[in-house]
Amino acid sequence: MPRFRLAAVLTLVLAALTTTPAHAAALEAESAALSGGATTQTEHAGYTGTAYVGGYTDGNKGNAATTFTVSSAQAGTGTATLRYANGTGVTMTLSLYVGGSKLRQINLPATGGWANWGTSAESVPLTAGANTIAYRFDSSDSGNVNVDNLNVSAPVPPSDGTGLEGGFLSGGASIGTGVSGFTGSGYVTLNNQGSRVIRTVKLNAAGNINTTLRYNNSTGSPKTLSVYANGVKTGQVSLPAATGWATTQQSLPLRKGLNLIGYQYDNGDSGNVALDDVTVTGATALATRGATVGYTEYEAENGSTNGTVLGPDRTYRTIPSESSGRRAVRLDNAGKYNQFTLTQPTNSLVVRYSIPDNAAGTGSTAPLGIYAGGTKVKDVTLTSAYSWVYGLYPFPNDPGLGNGHRFYDEVRTTLPSYPAGTVLKLQNNGSSPITVDLIDTEVVAPALTAPAGALDVTAYGATSGSGDDTNAFTTAISAAKSQGKPLWVPAGTFDLTNRLTVDNVTIRGAGMWHTTIRGTNGLGGFVGAGSNIQLADFTFAGDVRYRDPDGVVTTHAAMEGNFGTGSLIHNLWVEHAKVGLWVNNADGLYMAGVRIRNTFADGVNLNNTVSNSRVDQSVLRNTGDDALAMWSFSASVTNSAFTFNTVQSPALANGAAIYGGNGNRIEDNLVSDTVYTASGITVSTWHGAQPFAGTTVVQRNTITRAGGFNTDWNSSQGGLWIYAESRDMTAPVLIKDVDIIDSTYQGILMTWQRPITNITFDHVKVSGAGTYGIEIFSPGSGTFNHVTVSGTGSGGLNNTTGYTLNRGPGNSGF
Repeated sequence: MPRFRLAAVLTLVLAALTTTPAHAAALEAESAALSGGATTQTEHAGYTGTAYVGGYTDGNKGNAATTFTVSSAQAGTGTATLRYANGTGVTMTLSLYVGGSKLRQINLPATGGWANWGTSAESVPLTAGANTIAYRFDSSDSGNVNVDNLNVSAPVPPSDGTGLEGGFLSGGASIGTGVSGFTGSGYVTLNNQGSRVIRTVKLNAAGNINTTLRYNNSTGSPKTLSVYANGVKTGQVSLPAATGWATTQQSLPLRKGLNLIGYQYDNGDSGNVALDDVTVTGATALATRGATVGYTEYEAENGSTNGTVLGPDRTYRTIPSESSGRRAVRLDNAGKYNQFTLTQPTNSLVVRYSIPDNAAGTGSTAPLGIYAGGTKVKDVTLTSAYSWVYGLYPFPNDPGLGNGHRFYDEVRTTLPSYPAGTVLKLQNNGSSPITVDLIDTEVVAPALTAPAGALDVTAYGATSGSGDDTNAFTTAISAAKSQGKPLWVPAGTFDLTNRLTVDNVTIRGAGMWHTTIRGTNGLGGFVGAGSNIQLADFTFAGDVRYRDPDGVVTTHAAMEGNFGTGSLIHNLWVEHAKVGLWVNNADGLYMAGVRIRNTFADGVNLNNTVSNSRVDQSVLRNTGDDALAMWSFSASVTNSAFTFNTVQSPALANGAAIYGGNGNRIEDNLVSDTVYTASGITVSTWHGAQPFAGTTVVQRNTITRAGGFNTDWNSSQGGLWIYAESRDMTAPVLIKDVDIIDSTYQGILMTWQRPITNITFDHVKVSGAGTYGIEIFSPGSGTFNHVTVSGTGSGGLNNTTGYTLNRGPGNSGF
């Protein structure tokens, strides 16, 4: 199939500027630092300033660069718009770097002549202060363009922003603006018991960290709130009465990596105070899009190997089609290896791999050797027991049906500590071929200790590695709930043969690398049956090896049911479950810092009566259905959001989807490499969904190599899909600041027959599409402002139904 080829990246480090780049004057390339053969030229007309920069010729491949520097008053996502000329007649490529790191490959379509100038706009993460942005003629680029100038827009702060108003609010917490002097876009008021705000913070080192809370208390008397660090109550904070905005300091026990800092109006607090922001000593910036994670990821194909590099290929039921970046490395037999050099220290390793299944579909095994600096460290055992399905949906575990797919699984292991610069090698030490897709490394922190006053599950008969612990857990959970104490699960591996019911109870482990709660024969997990449920700091390793047919329940989700009000799920690792999290009822559920991998159905599904809930800062990989879904089936999901998540390679269906509902959002996510009957992000009335109401928002997301094909319908899905199936779509939908890169088929697809109206596309960029940039099979009308399309296989627009495009400013390519 035709596909857009991602452009390679230029190196451009922006020329020194003393003002914030809020649509300021262009930064002239001839005034920037030039290297590697890039030179100023004046041969071709139409440039701005005194010259343009050429020299991006084949003789300077791998070297030519233009370097600029820019200052920003705040952190966030800006837009870098490069003015260039490409008279070659075909699309050329360069590579874009920000802060010295390669951001992405960019596409520079032909401009119709060397005196004709075009623009290419890319979203770029900016930090407060000086930034570097780079456009470089790398060895993988085609180059041969001229560069004239660069405009950089003022950044849009992430929704976590600089104030608590960007955090997670529930229990009646509200955002106010009536008291002047606040920072950011507002402040948070906690005026009723149960109201809370949770802010995510990243630290490079653990410890007792000083925090400064900015508040307003004009009541004339001191007020108190409860303070939480990663879900553990650390005590009260007293907020004396003051005129105007005041501050108070506290030391909180925080971790390296992602932390949750919470303020809550509990029983015994006086509340009724406004909170502006919390400043944390040593805090570093969160990712501007996607999850902030503690691990470093290495693509196997970017390492060195004596094996076979597979792909790129997106053909369904091929291993590359399910691989990250659509490429992987196959180690066919003993002695074949894949190695890489650590850029960060590690004492652990995660390998995403595929090995052949056995004839019965029950799973085969293979050894994979781990070497550091040329010395063997250990073997890890790979298994196909949790991968490979066959035939047509729902894809039974029967090799006799043929058409095998869902090739990948993961294995994790701890290692001795290795510094950056160490060469780690993965070597096939057996006869079965091993395909390696990617590797994650991180420094695993020491095991956590039990919260004060917690009950220990081992005191109720649970024993690590000894067999069925279900009854011990059930008894311990009952005791913890009745005594109002958390339940502690120490380091070890504990086994379940059935689900555990949780309600008004906290279950905490020693960390996701230290405490494992394991399912058996497809069974085991947690069923929510009430409010104030907290699950934290452990791995749930399910034992699901096939997908149940629709309407049949023989296997369990890791977490499902009624989570009531005020529940919190964080720092969990979920794998080999039917579903990661399926919620039927919740108000104010917050899930953050969770890894969900290799499920046989959805990663997360917020279903029916879910409101004011949010999935945040989480990574979902190789899910067997939608990675993130809000499904308003018999009732509407309301005011809920998927924010700052990373979705990789869902084997079936979409990266993120909203099916009906009221006022829901998908914001600041990264979605890549969807496989079958799939889009990166979908907004739809499919699956019998309730009608849309309020404003549905999809903004500040990046969708890469997404889209798929539905063989039942004999039709394709786009990178972004708006699908009016069972109902008209007439409520407002806003698609804003979305980058759609290298779509397999359409960049944007709007279907099917029913009207889609009241939709706005604003600053949406389609960079590469296998077919059309925008394809429409629905009646209706929508507004298109600053929508750009380039690098398509079939054309910019295919409007088969006479859809009315209300074209505002800044559109091009369609």
